[in-house]
Amino acid sequence: MFAAERRQLILEMVRANGAVSLRELARVVQTSEVTVRRDVRALEAEGLLDRRHGGAVLPGGFTRESGFPQKSHLATAEKTAIADLAAGLVEEGEAIVVGAGTTTQELARRLARVPGLTVVTNSLLVAQALAHANRVEVVMTGGTLRGSNYALVGSGAEQSLQGLRVSRAFLSGSGLTAERGLSTSNMLSASVDRALVQAAAEVVVLADHTKLGTDTMFQTVPTDVITRLVTDEPPGHDDRAATELQALADQGVQITVAGGAAGPNSAPGADSVPAGRQPRRDVPLPGQRRNHGAGPGQQLRSALLGEQPPGERAARVADLRRR
Repeated sequence: MFAAERRQLILEMVRANGAVSLRELARVVQTSEVTVRRDVRALEAEGLLDRRHGGAVLPGGFTRESGFPQKSHLATAEKTAIADLAAGLVEEGEAIVVGAGTTTQELARRLARVPGLTVVTNSLLVAQALAHANRVEVVMTGGTLRGSNYALVGSGAEQSLQGLRVSRAFLSGSGLTAERGLSTSNMLSASVDRALVQAAAEVVVLADHTKLGTDTMFQTVPTDVITRLVTDEPPGHDDRAATELQALADQGVQITVAGGAAGPNSAPGADSVPAGRQPRRDVPLPGQRRNHGAGPGQQLRSALLGEQPPGERAARVADLRRR
């Protein structure tokens, strides 16, 4: 790696994390700490970062990513509604992976009631929520603790996931767009999330409406890998979120919306979407990539939306054919 490439990567890591040790920088760029220290000095001379004992930080010590205490107080009602609905996707005796985040922590609290469940996670908070659950087995990855979100990251976490296969992965992130999919502002977290995705047959993203249309630095899950999005209903004035939902549905992502006004074909927790504002949820769209058959996902779809009257079903089919 050329010096310019090393320094660009170092700068991206510091911008994403706020502070990074020289040891971690040397590991990622695959060089010695002596060389990294020289690179850090050069970047400091340009005013792009500040040196600290044993590491580097952003000028002034600021970071782009909020810590867990700040995140835990954002969109709490929406996260609760999303977690309630997402928990209904999990069946007794299933094996799943759950990533780090405040929304996935809420999900874990509800999964404690699912018997025979096996949960693989890199999140200390998810593990804590399930620690005393009856008949729920928790498997933790290895790795290095990232204190800002209480998650295990790094090569140890990624290696512990090799060879693993589960039915679903439940992930959150910092932003979600139809163009890039799920993303986060931390490179190490993104790398572990990608390893979690590789272990799962289906990927379920949990993201409240504030993350829709937001694009952050590191892609974790491209749109064509996302099976389902569980989100809340955006406010009427939030055109960006509504537009992003439609774009995600157009690319084949199944959209499940929680926390809105219930419609005639909706069960508690799964709402009908105002016409013209958001995409239909759990209805295969023209050109949809996946063929899920009539397995657990189809059964869940029926449970959430209810059986439609024959006339309404026929009208829906005719509408889809016209599109």
